[in-house]
Amino acid sequence: QVHVVESGGGLVQAGGSLRLSCTVSGVIFSSIAMAWYRQAPGKQRGLVASISRFSTPLYVDSVKGRFTVSRNNAKNTVYLEINSLKPEDTAVYYCNTNPPIGASWGQGTQVTVSS
Repeated sequence: QVHVVESGGGLVQAGGSLRLSCTVSGVIFSSIAMAWYRQAPGKQRGLVASISRFSTPLYVDSVKGRFTVSRNNAKNTVYLEINSLKPEDTAVYYCNTNPPIGASWGQGTQVTVSS
């Protein structure tokens, strides 16, 4: 079973940056596509960035130019660098496979952006 552990969230001011990390186990990491998802208060969880097993990134329009997804197959880790943070980026950020495996959602990491 795929197991993920997210970290790196925090409280930052608008315009700041964070780097989220997600360590993955239970799977041959280099063979799978991964993604970052987020869930804001009162909203459904949705995908924000994905990265193929060949490291090809894709982003939703609202984060293009500000978010960068990357992976290190030697460390079984996927990253999400978030720049120019906005209050609307406040959410719990999760990583999972792409498409996601229901049983593999982790605890997520909270990102809170103050204005």
